[in-house]
Amino acid sequence: MAMSTAAAGTQGRRRRGGRRHRPMSEINMTPFIDVMLVLLIIFMVAAPLLTVGVPLDLPQTTAAALNVDKQPLKVSVAKDGKIYLMETPIKLDEIVPKLQAVAKTGQEERIYVFGDDTIAYGRVAEVMATITAAGYKRVALVTAPAQKK
Repeated sequence: MAMSTAAAGTQGRRRRGGRRHRPMSEINMTPFIDVMLVLLIIFMVAAPLLTVGVPLDLPQTTAAALNVDKQPLKVSVAKDGKIYLMETPIKLDEIVPKLQAVAKTGQEERIYVFGDDTIAYGRVAEVMATITAAGYKRVALVTAPAQKK
């Protein structure tokens, strides 16, 4: 019995000149995961800040969303009645020349008209009439999807 105890005690010891640590064959994934989580949080916080546009409160409807391949031109009518082409403020009489300068496909260009929910309908109709009178055929009024109650 004494011999088995002594033999077990020497197995746990290592020689003096031998290697004390074996090389680690696994990659430590913890730092990689930490960096990825930090980047995820940064992108989640930064993504809403990247949307640029005119702040509008759109009317809500139950119409289906349009499926569009390329980015259309946007004309917005804000609460105070100011008109914007994309994000640039313009006057009503400047809409047609600016659209002609920006439109790549001429009068076949898709134009979305955004009107704030609180603005008078006449102002939005005036903007749409000016655009359609210039010969643009693909003009659409944009609304927000209806909120389910």
